Amino acid sequence: MKALSEIIVICVVVQYLFDVCTPHLLINVRNQGGDILLETISSNVTDDTISLEFQRSDGTLVTQLIDFRNEVQVIKALVLGEEERGQNQYQVMCFVNHFYKMDFISSDAMSKLRQKNPGTIRIAEEDRGHSNYTMDLFLDVSRSNVISKHVAALCGEAADTTYTRNDDLKQWVQRPGSSETALMAAARNFTLVPAADRGTNETKHVSLSKCADTSNLWAPCTCSLELCIGWYPCGLKFCKGKGDGKKVVSSYRCGIKTCKKCFIFSYYSQVKQNCLWDE
Repeated sequence: MKALSEIIVICVVVQYLFDVCTPHLLINVRNQGGDILLETISSNVTDDTISLEFQRSDGTLVTQLIDFRNEVQVIKALVLGEEERGQNQYQVMCFVNHFYKMDFISSDAMSKLRQKNPGTIRIAEEDRGHSNYTMDLFLDVSRSNVISKHVAALCGEAADTTYTRNDDLKQWVQRPGSSETALMAAARNFTLVPAADRGTNETKHVSLSKCADTSNLWAPCTCSLELCIGWYPCGLKFCKGKGDGKKVVSSYRCGIKTCKKCFIFSYYSQVKQNCLWDE
């Protein structure tokens, strides 16, 4: 587990050193527990995206991608397993949601930011609290291009653990050129899972308990995972220019506004063994 954690850190650094075509910021962020986390934030103006990545103190690697063009947010969590408790070395989950453009700085504005005092420990100016997301749909990664081409690239390891919501599909169907049929074909119901009888394509509806209330480690349940983005540029600041009494006072961009946001995702887990933190 320690070796994988070190590999993850190395991969982030290598990406930073060699992906010179995409502007990066490296931000030291103090979380609510007092730990210092290193965030890598990059923008791609051509794709109109922003990516943010950091590793939590427990080893979880969190990646957030904002696709402004398609109004999509993808949050990927690579969670290290507790091998002493029989878990796999790691597991990957992806959560795909509708995103409002005004909730983040634009990719163009992000690309123009220049880092000052890179060693400074940052704390967000505004805490936007917690948002609960009940992920009631599985998302078929192989069909996810109808939502965003970036889902497949980011969530390839989460073919069976990528989730979205009916509420998000209702938002995306309003995009120009979107097909409701294609969107619905890319997802299936949260409570519709494969039947226990192998060798068949049948499915069955199940009523799931919360993993926290489930004693059987091998029973399916609804897992809850909290992921917090401790610092991100959520908007631009505007200052007023000095007027001389005759001209109208104008405003100009004079900095960025920074925010913190926490997400609590509830989603289907095939077995409680994959959700041991939710106890």
